[in-house]
Amino acid sequence: MKKFTKAFVAALTASAMLLAGCGSAAQETAAPAETTKETADVTTGDEGAPADGVETADGAYGPDVQAIIDRGVLRVGVKNAVEGFGFQDTITGEYSGMEISIAEKIAESLGVDIEFTTVTAATRTELLDSGDIDCVLATFTITDERKESWDFSTPYYTDHVTVLVENDSGITDLAGLVGKTVGVSSGSTSAKSLVSAMIDAGLIPGDDFDAETFDPALWTTGIAFQQYDDYPAISTALSAGEVDAFCVDKSILAIYQTDSRSYIEEEFAPQDYGVATTKGSDFSAYVDDLITTWLADGTIQGFIEENNLQ
Repeated sequence: MKKFTKAFVAALTASAMLLAGCGSAAQETAAPAETTKETADVTTGDEGAPADGVETADGAYGPDVQAIIDRGVLRVGVKNAVEGFGFQDTITGEYSGMEISIAEKIAESLGVDIEFTTVTAATRTELLDSGDIDCVLATFTITDERKESWDFSTPYYTDHVTVLVENDSGITDLAGLVGKTVGVSSGSTSAKSLVSAMIDAGLIPGDDFDAETFDPALWTTGIAFQQYDDYPAISTALSAGEVDAFCVDKSILAIYQTDSRSYIEEEFAPQDYGVATTKGSDFSAYVDDLITTWLADGTIQGFIEENNLQ
C-alpha cells in the first residue's frame, strides 16, 4: 500500500496545479526489521480531524483515544512470520496480511500514523502491559482467562487448532500422537487444546489435567511438548526430527505444509482472534465499534479474501 504524508500531499497538489494535471507516485521507504512507522492514508478536514468529521478538540473521545491522536501514532504489535495475517518482507521491511490491513484502517480512522512492532506469543502481552504498544493484532486467541487481564474486540477471524506431521512419520490422527513430542509456540494455548482433545477422545488420562494451571513444560502424561520462540523454529525442529509434530492454528500451519507434510485428520478447539487492548481502556470500545462495523459492511471479509484465508 502506498503511504502519503500530509506534507507530501500538499506539495503534490501544488505541483499538479502548476503543471496542469501532471501526477507523481511516492515510493515507500523500507522499514527496519523490528519496528516500522508508516503514515496512514487519511483524508483530513481543515482542522486535521479524522475523515469521519468527528471533532476531537472538544473531548468527544475518551482520554486513551485522545492520547493516541495527540501522539499522532498508533503503535501496534503484529506477527512478522505468519503469511496472510502478519508477515514482514525481509528485504523491504514492509508488513502485509489481514491483521496489518485492519491495523492500518484503525489508524486511518484516527487520522494518525502507524508503527508496527514485531511480537511473538510470548512478548505481545508484555509490550501491551508496559505501554510500548496500544493494541495487539497477532493471531491472538480470545479466552476467558485472557479476558481477565486484557480487553478483546469482537472476533474478526475464527480458526481451529490441528497438527502437522512429516508424511514418513506414519502419524495420521490424534491416536498416533500418543507417546510423541509435539512442538508448540511459547505462550500459546495450542498444547492445552491438544491435550484436551486427546483426553476427550479417550486417548490419554485426564486425571491430572487442569485447564487453569496447565503448563506444557510440565505435562508428560501420554504426550510431551517442546516450546519454541517462533513458528519457523518449530518447522525446522520438525524437519530435524527434534519433535514428532507441529501443533498450532491451521491457518498458521498452512504456511509450513509441504508435499512431504500432512495434517492429521482432526481439527479441534475453535480459535477466535480479536484485537487486544489494555484492560478498561476507552480505546477498547473504540476498536470494538470499528471491528463490528467492518464485519457488517464486508470490509474484513474483503481482507480475508485478499489474503486467501477462506
